[in-house]
Amino acid sequence: MSTTEIKQELHKIVDSGDAKFVKMFYEMAKAYMEQLEKDKMILEGEEDIIAGRTYSIREAKKMLGS
Repeated sequence: MSTTEIKQELHKIVDSGDAKFVKMFYEMAKAYMEQLEKDKMILEGEEDIIAGRTYSIREAKKMLGS
């Protein structure tokens, strides 16, 4: 089944679902998308560390005004 076909099927399922199902599906999809964003941020952070783009505690505190 292609991605397009899956999307069409999902639309049908959501359209026919009751309020409880739609809310649960929404929360699951939202959590998944949020996790993808977190994973991306972690990967970027790891790349920064490998490339040496880091700050000392003193530099970080100065940047935060502490």
